[in-house]
Amino acid sequence: MHIEPGIVTGAKLALSYVTAAGALAYTAKTSFEMIKKEGLQALLGRSLFTTLLVFFFFQVLPHHPVGVSEVHFILGSTLFLMFGAAPAAIGLFSGLLLQGLLFAPIDLPQFGMNVTTLLVPLFAMAALARRTIPQGTAYVDISYKQALQLSLSYQGGIVAWVAFWALYGMGVEAHTLASVASFGAAYLAVVLLEPIIDLAVLAVAKQTNKAAKHSALLEARLFVNDK
Repeated sequence: MHIEPGIVTGAKLALSYVTAAGALAYTAKTSFEMIKKEGLQALLGRSLFTTLLVFFFFQVLPHHPVGVSEVHFILGSTLFLMFGAAPAAIGLFSGLLLQGLLFAPIDLPQFGMNVTTLLVPLFAMAALARRTIPQGTAYVDISYKQALQLSLSYQGGIVAWVAFWALYGMGVEAHTLASVASFGAAYLAVVLLEPIIDLAVLAVAKQTNKAAKHSALLEARLFVNDK
C-alpha cells in the first residue's frame, strides 16, 4: 500500500498532512483511553511489539509494486486482534516511519498518505469488530466468517484510500483506473489469506491461554470468556 512516488505532488500533498493529522489525533485519543483502562506500560509494551512486527512485515515479507502502489502483507487484523487498536495504530505508524527512514527515504514524501491509508481502515475495522463480535465472545473463538469480515473491511479500506490518492493525484483517466484495478485485484490474495493467518495465530494463542491470558502484552479481549 506504499503509494508510488510522483502519484501526488506539489500543493496536493497538503491534504495528506491533514488526513494523517486526523488519524494520529484519533490514535492519541484511543491510546489515552487504553492507558486509563490498562496503564501506560501495557500500551508501550504492545506498541513496541507491533512496531517490530510492522517493520518486519514491510521490510522482510514479500512485497511487489502493482499499479499505483505496492502489495504488502500488512496483517492489520492480526495486529488488532492480538494487541488492540491503539498499539496496532502506533505500530503501523512507527514501523512505517522506521522503514522509510532506514531503507526507503524515497517514500517519506508519501508518508502522510500512507499513514492515512493504514490507520483510517484500522479504526473502521475496530468499529466493525465492536458491532459484529458479541461482547461475550473471546477473540480466540471468532469464526472464519468474522475474521474474513475484519480482513475485508481493513484491506477494502486500504484499496479505497489508494484509489482515492491515485485519482486525486493523477485525475480520472483510463490509465489511472486500470492501475487502481490491477492493484485491487492483486490485493484479493491478501484478503483471502489474512483470515487464515488470523485464525492460525489465534489458535496458537488459545493453546497457550493459561500463560498468556494475564499478560499485559496481549489484548485482554483475546480471552474474555476464560474463567
